[in-house]
Amino acid sequence: MSGHSKWAQIKRTKGAADQKRGLLFSKLSKKISIAVKEGGGSGDPMVNYKLKAAVDYAKDQGMPNDNIDRAIKAAAGGSAGQIKEVAYEGYGPFGTAFLVEVATDNTNRTSNNIKHIFAKHGGNMGAQGSVAWQFNTKGQILVERDRPDLGEIQLAAIDAGADDVRESEEGLEVYTLPNDLQKTKTALLAAGAKIARADIIKESSQGVDLTEEQKPKVDALFAELENDEDVISVHTSANL
Repeated sequence: MSGHSKWAQIKRTKGAADQKRGLLFSKLSKKISIAVKEGGGSGDPMVNYKLKAAVDYAKDQGMPNDNIDRAIKAAAGGSAGQIKEVAYEGYGPFGTAFLVEVATDNTNRTSNNIKHIFAKHGGNMGAQGSVAWQFNTKGQILVERDRPDLGEIQLAAIDAGADDVRESEEGLEVYTLPNDLQKTKTALLAAGAKIARADIIKESSQGVDLTEEQKPKVDALFAELENDEDVISVHTSANL
């Protein structure tokens, strides 16, 4: 089951890129910094697959190369400040689960903000481990539908070793092992795929289907969490 917001998130992010570029670039810098730290301090995208994914995503959002290079050098050199990665877990409306990844230098501030957002939208923040167990780390590539038949792209994904390929009205969702993301992305580009996004995500194994009436309430919670200045990724069991 798909638990990521997928195409809806892309539309929101593109809008944010136009309206709040400073905040967006700050979030992307934090995501790059965390990827460097998780890669043992490696600032080389060729050997740090999480960093490669973060850099490619930042470029897709229009982040200048100079900003990207500064973020990598600051993190690799240990001068990125006392930013730490924290995951908050909680529940939204209609039994949906949320995993919120943040990069913050003030956990008290961030925790209070996230707790307030959950409460505002009829949810609540849960204890550590309450929902994280159902989320699995995967590589996700979203291929836009630029032709009626995407069969050739599907075959290219399978040949590249993709774990799963799902077709929808918008296009294809290709899922890989995290360290196979870049290899699969390269193969899809070579096959002529129009890639909307390629990133490391966390997908719920307990997907929750929502009615059209329920979706706006859950989507509103997702969007406000995503817009918090310290949040770098939001994952949900809701099939939005």
